[in-house]
Amino acid sequence: MKRHVLLAGIAAMMLTACNQKTETTLTLSGLDPVKFQTTVNDAQTQLYTLKNKAGMEVCITNFGGRIVSIMVPDKNGVMQDVVLGFDSIADYINIPSDFGASIGRYANRINQGKIVLDGDTIQLPQNNFGHCLHGGPKGWQYQVYSANPIDSTTLKLTRISPDGDENFPGNVTAKVLFKLTDDNAIDIKYSATTDQKTVINMTNHSYFNLSGDPSKAATDHILYINADNYTPVDSTFMTTGDIISVKETPMDFTTPKSVAQDINRTDFEQIKNGNGYDHNWVLNTKGDLSQVAAKLTSPISGITLEVYTNEPGIQVYTGNFLDGTVKGKKGITYNQRASVCLETQHYPDSPNKSQWPSVVLEPGQIYNSECVFKFSVEIIYYRGNIRLVSHWNLFPGFNWNYCLGCQTETE
Repeated sequence: MKRHVLLAGIAAMMLTACNQKTETTLTLSGLDPVKFQTTVNDAQTQLYTLKNKAGMEVCITNFGGRIVSIMVPDKNGVMQDVVLGFDSIADYINIPSDFGASIGRYANRINQGKIVLDGDTIQLPQNNFGHCLHGGPKGWQYQVYSANPIDSTTLKLTRISPDGDENFPGNVTAKVLFKLTDDNAIDIKYSATTDQKTVINMTNHSYFNLSGDPSKAATDHILYINADNYTPVDSTFMTTGDIISVKETPMDFTTPKSVAQDINRTDFEQIKNGNGYDHNWVLNTKGDLSQVAAKLTSPISGITLEVYTNEPGIQVYTGNFLDGTVKGKKGITYNQRASVCLETQHYPDSPNKSQWPSVVLEPGQIYNSECVFKFSVEIIYYRGNIRLVSHWNLFPGFNWNYCLGCQTETE
């Protein structure tokens, strides 16, 4: 009898052990890493998690080099996921999107999908109003990067793009290095080399909703863009080649204002052409990474995003074509303008506009680009008629009653 009881006990322990092995540890954002494991074109996809000492978490899949989730604390110290995305690799594969992607070879649009290099005209895919958008329908956002997790805060992705990839010339080796810093910044460094003359323009295409609730529009967010000029577009979203002033137009974000303030000003041709904001701004920063290129704040959560870059431009896209047909993480429906994208880059259609900064990469040269997404909390309050803005780098469970060393500025 004792032997039967002992055997039954051992069997129960073995069953428990087996069950424990099959249990999955979810990320802080609620993602199941198992749901990101599959094979695409003989390459394995995974979910990688970066964490810093402050408790911030960033989840990235090597399918398209996509940021899947970003968990940062709000003004109450509650962790919020501030980017749009999907819960599984299946959705990323089956539902066309640019959510969080490392875009290549060429971010944004190329007019009629044509470039000319050394007198040779090269026809690229035409996947957006007759233009080539984000490298074509099989751009790098739909390819698998090889992944090298360096440590708990750093991930290196590599994409080897063969000559003729979407008809772009040259064998290109591109790398994306994600570094999560202890002051709640994601430092993204891009590099690339080629064996033939080609064009390169990479960016990250995260869709930000800093309230943590993407079921609601992000148009209440306060946006600042450090740019006195922008590049206007025609009705097909193609840059005209002009650079014009933002002054006294809905394109002026040199003084922070809500995205909603002028987004429906269809009497202004550029708002009408862009169906909202879908434009490139010419940054005043001139490649200086120490200057803020753009800043976005949710008045609900207090979460603030500052963008730094060495790129000459930033594309601001306000989710105009989200239409409620796509459900993302946690089954949330993404309606129009549920997010704001801040894409650091060279200007759209630069290969065909010689007056703009060059995007040509020659053999022996190294393409380098950097973008920093830095998160903190900003609280706006008033003392009499004085508007005060306070900034903090928070951590989970932060208690405002014990705030020390708060940085406050008067506006």
